[in-house]
Amino acid sequence: MENMEFALPLEKWYLKNKRNLPWRDTTDPYVIWVSEIILQQTRVAQGLDYFNRFMSRFPDVVSLAEAEEDEVLKYWQGLGYYSRARNLHTAARQIVRDFGGRFPDNNKEVRSLKGIGEYTAAAICSFAYRQPYAVVDGNVYRVLARLFDIDVPIDSTQGKKIFAKLASELLDKKHPDLYNQAIMELGALQCVPRSPRCELCPLVSKCLSVVSGRVDKLPVKQSKPVVKPRFFNYFCVFYGKDIWIRQRTGEDIWKNLYEFVLIETDREYSFEELQHTEEYDRLFRGAGHIKITALPLQKRHVLSHRIINACFYTLEIENIPEGLSEYMRIPYEELDHFAISRLTHIYVEQQMRHIKEQTLWG
Repeated sequence: MENMEFALPLEKWYLKNKRNLPWRDTTDPYVIWVSEIILQQTRVAQGLDYFNRFMSRFPDVVSLAEAEEDEVLKYWQGLGYYSRARNLHTAARQIVRDFGGRFPDNNKEVRSLKGIGEYTAAAICSFAYRQPYAVVDGNVYRVLARLFDIDVPIDSTQGKKIFAKLASELLDKKHPDLYNQAIMELGALQCVPRSPRCELCPLVSKCLSVVSGRVDKLPVKQSKPVVKPRFFNYFCVFYGKDIWIRQRTGEDIWKNLYEFVLIETDREYSFEELQHTEEYDRLFRGAGHIKITALPLQKRHVLSHRIINACFYTLEIENIPEGLSEYMRIPYEELDHFAISRLTHIYVEQQMRHIKEQTLWG
């Protein structure tokens, strides 16, 4: 298939059917970059509000670079995959330090920035600078796999090479920005994972998987990685109106976000069982009378490679135990100043109204 035979009807369809989104109709590389990072692992409907809020606070690369990481994470709260926010912040500081605050305008320099890989660099360079780099995301993989009836797994080494080469060959090099937006939009709106509307597709007459009857079977992926369960037992510990939190460190989920007192176990424990663990004794020895002031909240939180089975306990203690010294004591009302995971935020939303009604707030 000649590339313009493919590109022209696709681009015509896009101009008629595209969604009106704030990161389109701009050539500002910073705006495009932020939008691309937010939309990784995030649906447009969810990401739009975050994008608008983020851009309102950090309208340019300098404002982002000058911010503290805690504030950047707070504005990212709820989006998940927080390494994206940390990388965004680090890269903004790279741009200020290494490029004088000017976003680089060639692919090699763009790819030198923290958190920017081949896909994101291609998107920025084609949308902002109209350079001929083909963008290959999940939507593009799906469109190309179906259009050419390719059953090589898209996440295999061979598959990545095949699709990258094909995407580059089909690219409209005179209008790479328009073409890339068009093929991504086709995958997002029409050539969707389930029940695609093939009869409305501008490329249906050229689609080999329509002929083979394999549309719903493509694209193919390799076997999924094993998702491991983890068991988090959280304690929102009150002493008067104060609580204890700490920042997560190390190379683990939710790095640099804040959390309540935590005991992680190898399986689901009841509260009685937790009370008999060494970690509970270490944390709460000397706390005096411990009162549960709200019903425990159990939540199952699914991440890309982990399933978090969490239980939140709301406690009131009589004395301050030495075991909590590794945590930071803050007034509960200041909790909103700290970036927390979406899982913890769910607990806060659902349980705090009940807590405020208790006598400890009198």
